[in-house]
Amino acid sequence: MTITPPALSVFETLESEVRSYCRGWPAVFDRAQGARLTDEDGHTYLDFFAGAGSLNYGHNNPVLKRALIDYIERDGITHGLDMATTAKRAFLETFQNVILRPRDLPYKVMFPGPTGTNAVESALKLARKVKGRESVVSFTNAFHGMSLGSLAVTGNAFKRAGAGIPLVHGTPMPFDNYFDGQVPDFLWFERLLEDQGSGLNKPAAVIVETVQGEGGINVARAEWLRALQELCQRQDMLLIVDDIQMGCGRTGGFFSFEEAGITPDIVTLSKSISGYGLPMSLCLFKPELDIWEPGEHNGTFRGNNPAFVTAAAALDAYWADGQMEKQTLARGEQIEQTLLAICGEHDSARFRGRGLVWGLEFDDPARASAVCARAFELGLLLETSGPQSEVVKLLPPLTITHEELDEGLRTLARSVRETA
Repeated sequence: MTITPPALSVFETLESEVRSYCRGWPAVFDRAQGARLTDEDGHTYLDFFAGAGSLNYGHNNPVLKRALIDYIERDGITHGLDMATTAKRAFLETFQNVILRPRDLPYKVMFPGPTGTNAVESALKLARKVKGRESVVSFTNAFHGMSLGSLAVTGNAFKRAGAGIPLVHGTPMPFDNYFDGQVPDFLWFERLLEDQGSGLNKPAAVIVETVQGEGGINVARAEWLRALQELCQRQDMLLIVDDIQMGCGRTGGFFSFEEAGITPDIVTLSKSISGYGLPMSLCLFKPELDIWEPGEHNGTFRGNNPAFVTAAAALDAYWADGQMEKQTLARGEQIEQTLLAICGEHDSARFRGRGLVWGLEFDDPARASAVCARAFELGLLLETSGPQSEVVKLLPPLTITHEELDEGLRTLARSVRETA
């Protein structure tokens, strides 16, 4: 199908120029269900973006929608600050029984605010409080959020520049394979730590994504992550895993670090933890790190009880029996086979990923945007990632059917051919 962009007058005249996703998808969306959205003119689109990873269970998932409607209809608490509520209790008990205990993870749970960057800010603040040190190490091409503390440990120059002030107390180190395997892992990092003349302040913590989503779908090897944990333990640094986009099953296991067999000191979750796209985030940490004073970190909207309801329903529906992980890995193999075929046809392309997050990169950085634009014309929502938007990012809902995934992958392959 060929889609004619609608008149977007009110969006163009009233809304800020900062808007971005809508520029690549010039449609006025009206309804959504599962892996599909429908615009006001009745055109349907297959969604390979899933709300930037906040809709792992699809749009308006019927199980979660029923739980939410029932809760609202009985006048359940909507806004609860950090008060004890039945909805919060149900979520905490479910999270403990379905997620934490089966994985032998002893974490305390903190509700730092509604968004991912709130969770990251609280993790950084806690690490500095525990260790009594200011410096935090992050990695090249990292993305951790848009508030100042999170930006200080983010790599993207464009996003960092938006701060308008110096971003301090963060030091970048090379991510896995940054030097294409030519330099031993952590050689530079360890040398700086051990050299009293290096100028590196002793870090309180290291923050890392196991798969860098916004940075270009850069996948850290399990052995690299294990070595990082060992380095942190030797050097008295806390290990923070930012699982905001890659957690909640995106890579297979509920936590993206499970495959590596590590236990981070602090973990941040957001995006799909509510399961329904409702704002919610968590900061998890080992019990001995819980040295907060009451009220030392708070937020007006950290008690989003409807999000607790849908989060508990998602855990019960999809994580009690282990089937979601198996399905995600199977769908990932389906994507990998298609990307192998695409790269076989186009020697300028290469791919990488895990579970249901994949990236397709081209020698010409502009090609990724062209592929996404053609895919939109054909009814498929795709986004780019990477510092130059050089990677086509595949992020479909975990609940997508085999047939829907095949349809989207065929559209992707066609879009690549037609932009060659």
